[in-house]
Amino acid sequence: MGAGRRLLAFAGGSLAAGAAAYAFYRSFLAFAVFMIPACVYPWAYEKTWRREQKQRLELQFKEAILVMAGALSAGYSAENAVAVSGRELEQLYGPQGMIVREFRRMNEQMNLNRSVEQVIQEFADRSGLEEARRFARIFRIAKRSGGGLTPVICHTVSVMEDRSQVKEEIRTMTSSVQFEQKIMNGIPFLMIFYIDMTSPGFFGVMYETVLGRLIMTGCLAVYLLSMVLSRKILDIRMA
Repeated sequence: MGAGRRLLAFAGGSLAAGAAAYAFYRSFLAFAVFMIPACVYPWAYEKTWRREQKQRLELQFKEAILVMAGALSAGYSAENAVAVSGRELEQLYGPQGMIVREFRRMNEQMNLNRSVEQVIQEFADRSGLEEARRFARIFRIAKRSGGGLTPVICHTVSVMEDRSQVKEEIRTMTSSVQFEQKIMNGIPFLMIFYIDMTSPGFFGVMYETVLGRLIMTGCLAVYLLSMVLSRKILDIRMA
């Protein structure tokens, strides 16, 4: 993740720290305390960003295998199929597409007399995609056995496409709920800001007394717990 994206993540964390400090404590000391996790947030956000990038790469890899299966069916050798697939994928995703860069790297490695099985296995290990690992395993076995490589690859592609379709359906079903969850996360802050604007001093007792601060601390704990639980409920993964 680049420095610019890290800076944006830090800005988002700082904004969240300021909103939480204002809504729950109205204290600069609380803001200073909340800035500690805000400074760490870019590294935590990177985990989510990597997961999103991995999902994108998985979709692009599925398309790459379809293109590669077509090249094999047309009579290309496995090595030439990788080269042809790289050129076709560049037309789909551009020269800087993730899967395009990976296929370019595989072609460069094959030009250095590396076997096609090796470069596909290295891509699978580097990407961390379970589908890529399965494909590399099946490709290696089919290539070494000397059997019909094209039917095996086409069958593998069919199975992978079914699994990918199920994953996409799960993402589609949960995406709207995840968007609603993000809106609900901001509702408490909007309510507090709205009441402050329409009825100044309405929440004054909550920030000026010990009991009020304890209640607001409890509210903050419940709010954070609800965020964690909602994320876990919506985090549906397919093995």
